[in-house]
Parts: sequence; structure tokens; C-alpha cells
Amino acid sequence: MEILKDKERILVIQTAFLGDAILTLPMIQKLKEIFPDSLIDVISIPQTQEVFENSPYVNRQYSYDKKGNQKSLFSLFRFARELKKNKYTHLYSPHRSFRTSMLVYLLDVENSFGFDSASLNFVYKKTIRYDNRIHEVSRNLTLIGVNVKNENWKVLPEIKNSPETVVKINNLIQDIKNPIVAIAPGSVWQTKKYPEEHFEIVSKHLIDRNYSVIFIGGQSDFEICERLASRISGKSLNCAGKLSICESIELLKLSKLLICNDSAPTHMGMAANIPVLTIYCSTVPEFGFSPYNKYSSTLSLDGLKCKPCGIHGRKNCPINTFDCGLKLTPETVIQKVEEILTLKEK
Repeated sequence: MEILKDKERILVIQTAFLGDAILTLPMIQKLKEIFPDSLIDVISIPQTQEVFENSPYVNRQYSYDKKGNQKSLFSLFRFARELKKNKYTHLYSPHRSFRTSMLVYLLDVENSFGFDSASLNFVYKKTIRYDNRIHEVSRNLTLIGVNVKNENWKVLPEIKNSPETVVKINNLIQDIKNPIVAIAPGSVWQTKKYPEEHFEIVSKHLIDRNYSVIFIGGQSDFEICERLASRISGKSLNCAGKLSICESIELLKLSKLLICNDSAPTHMGMAANIPVLTIYCSTVPEFGFSPYNKYSSTLSLDGLKCKPCGIHGRKNCPINTFDCGLKLTPETVIQKVEEILTLKEK
């Protein structure tokens, strides 16, 4: 693509996982507002490239397979050499890893911005304080100079799906007559997963209330979703591992509510702009990754001395009780679900 010299050429680096990728979209959208004639390119990992490919604000997405065929330092140098041909005028990196900082150093963009908590933060021309007390979207907006105050940071991530995706999802649910509630029961971290038996009780309640339940997630979530779908009679569908990220978001757009753990589906629900109920087991909303659109809410069992036990969750409960999940009763979740659905239907 020809480089337009009279326009700002901006590079955003976000090679973290899915949730972080979606929460970078509001920053990109604001960048386009600040630099309306700019071309904004994004570097992401292959697993999240479709998020940026379906953003109407992104000019070009570059996939960097840092754990696959591009993990060597030689590949990093070669990647940087190709990118330098684009002659970027601004670079913004919400990602803070060593490899990202190495790439920033190699690119040597005149105006580069990163967080002060980034590895090798001296490679950035300007560093911004990483405030762990505010929401991730708000943090990312400070990186591009937005004065976040009141609720002006609550910019919803925008994803524009292709007509083919819209048709595929409409065909998928064409025989479902009842309103849909989506449930995403999976997570990479075991201590972030609300107990399966609790999700089953919540799902059966929704079926009794004449909702259809659709389970979503990645391929690794297929088995838990299949077990849940098999234990509730009819009116349920397991789509885990069968839809792409953007197809899942399109499905969520047609749902009344999403119930999920503190994981990437929370942010997919935000991109669909539907009510999201995020259940926090070992983590807490204060980490800055909670849903913030209208009618969305969170549930967390507070007052436990062991909570939170980590920023990202753990493979197993470190004290072998998992009280943060087990003692957050399904009746409490059902009550919150009913509150949200009642508000939404008014």
C-alpha cells in the first residue's frame, strides 16, 4: 500500500491475548478521532488478528507469531526491517513485554509511547504512568494523551462484521424461537472458572424461564460446554470451538445477556454491546477488566482473606478450598440475572 506522506502513519503494538486485544480497540478509535487523516496499523498475534481486521479504524493488521515461526531474534530483526519501510510517525504500545520493547527499539519511531512499567521502558521516547487503580480502557487512553475523567473513558470497542458472518449467525439461530442468553463457562485459569455445577443450576433456571441457552468459548471449552448442554433438556446449543471470535460477537449481538467468568468473553460482550454479568472467583473487578456498558454488572464474593490470590488466576486454589467460587451461590447469580433481564426488558 502506498505511504501517504501528508498523513500521520501510526503503529499500535498489542501482542497480548484476546481480552487485551479487544480492550485496545477504544484507544485505536480515539486515535482516529485525534488524527482523522491518519493510517493506523496494528501488530497482533495470529490468534487475535481478526479482531483488528474487523475494526473499521485499522488500515492494516500485521500478524506476529512470537511463539511460533517468528520466535527467533533473527525473525524479530527481519520483521522490524520490513516495518521500518512504512516510516511510522507515531508508535503506541499498551503491551509491556521485553520482546515488544525490543521491537520498539529496532523501529526507532520518532514519537513512541509506552507505559513506565514496560520492560526496557527507556526505549520509548515518552513513558506514561501505568495506573493499576483504573480500568484497562482508561489506562490505554492515557497512553495516547486523553484526559480521562468522569465517564468519558467508557468507549465501547467496535467490530464491524462482514455480511457473510451476519448471514451465517442468522442461519445458525433461525430455528431458535425463545430469547437467547449466552453462557461462557470456560477460562484458561481454573480458579477463574465459576463451578460447573453452579452454571448448570443457572442454566436450568433460564430454560425454565423460557430462554434458550447458547454456550460459547474456544475449542478448549468444548467439553465443559458439551457437558452442560447435555444436562439441560432442549433449548440449548453448544457453539464452543465452532465459531470464530467475530462470529461469536455477532451471535452475542442477538442475545439478551452474557454470563461469563473474568475472561475474554466479557470483552466480546462489550463489543456486542449487550448486558454482561461477569462472575469473579479468584480475581476482583478492581484489577480493571470489568464490563462497563449499560446494564452490565459483576458478582464477587468479598471478605475472603485469600482473595485475590493472583492477578491472572491460578491452575489450582492455593489453599484447596475454592471458597471464592463455591460459596458464591447460584441463587445469588440467578437473582442478579433476573435484575439485569428485568431492567433490560423495561
